[in-house]
Amino acid sequence: MNIERSSLMQKFPKAIFGNLKSAAKQAADNGQTIIDLSLGSPDLPPDEKIRQTLAEEAAKASSYGYTLGGIDDFHEAVARYYKRRVNVELDATTEILQTMGSQEGLVHLPLAFCDAGDIVLTTDPGYVAYEAGINLAGAEAYYMPLNAEHDFLPDLQLIPEAIAERAKLLILNLPGNPVPAMPSLQFFNDVIAFAKKYNIIVVHDAAYSEFYFDGTAPMSFLQADGARDVGIEINSLSKSFSLAGARIAYIVGNADVIAILQELKSHLDYGTFEPIQRAAIVALDHAEDITARLRETFSVRHQLLSAGLTTLGWEVVPSKGGMFVYAKYPQHTLSDVDFAYELIEKTGVVVVPGSVFGTSGANYVRLALVQPEATIREALTRLATLQID
Repeated sequence: MNIERSSLMQKFPKAIFGNLKSAAKQAADNGQTIIDLSLGSPDLPPDEKIRQTLAEEAAKASSYGYTLGGIDDFHEAVARYYKRRVNVELDATTEILQTMGSQEGLVHLPLAFCDAGDIVLTTDPGYVAYEAGINLAGAEAYYMPLNAEHDFLPDLQLIPEAIAERAKLLILNLPGNPVPAMPSLQFFNDVIAFAKKYNIIVVHDAAYSEFYFDGTAPMSFLQADGARDVGIEINSLSKSFSLAGARIAYIVGNADVIAILQELKSHLDYGTFEPIQRAAIVALDHAEDITARLRETFSVRHQLLSAGLTTLGWEVVPSKGGMFVYAKYPQHTLSDVDFAYELIEKTGVVVVPGSVFGTSGANYVRLALVQPEATIREALTRLATLQID
């Protein structure tokens, strides 16, 4: 029997993360000790209060039914969190939607608003799930380059009029993955004006909103006047509360957008396991305490890795937040993909090539802050010995 991929599946090439994992395994089999700085999966466990709640709720016989659109208590906890953290009032019944992790929400979102041939404005480089969702909907991506000259923010003035008129969605991610640029009120105001002019829905991915290192939290898109008129914000508990495997996130903002997404979601799943939702409520209600400890740890790692790479001659993109370091390596004779494999073979350090996230990522790599300080120091020691033939 001849099994063939659909034409749609041809647009979903095998992710490089699997290849990097295989290369790391081969290096380990050859005696190399691996230091994995590739995947952005937090190494810190969830707070004890969260784990205890999950265990207690999972022990209840009544916890195993469908939750469908999510329990009311979860939506109310999100509303409380937004009011406390960014002083944004949300209607828990109409302006909040639960998703099974932010990737699920992001990949499915274009299906609700794009027809074949419609344009989605997204960044280059940008998180790989954005392009997956665009392809799934049969839409076309228009890539907005991120570069140092514009503080690694997309320059909306460079978007041709004909492209803007065909665009249905504008996807932003601040602080971002892989580029940890920070938003400003002026930038969000410009985005809102642009979206209103061309009738474009704005999607702000705020997965790293609790990762900031100078005492000033990044803005929520919804803090800008008029943001709810044009868009939504998606946020995940995966990073901020170390719940990556639990798969729980939410979308907040424009009620009409939320209603359409809720309709789509009703055809895709039957909701998140209730004990996970109960644990998420505890996380959101104790966010100030939990995320302060997380920031302290990641801030030290960020400073250590950034300073160490700079000393070794790497060009580190300045950042005040996020959970990654994005940097240009000094061995410019190698492509970023070849460099990543050389790094695994010769040092055992695993990073992600920047070109995975878009053509603007060429000659850059992304390093995740997911190892203890001692391990990061060891990684820097190994990088210092790297010799490229």
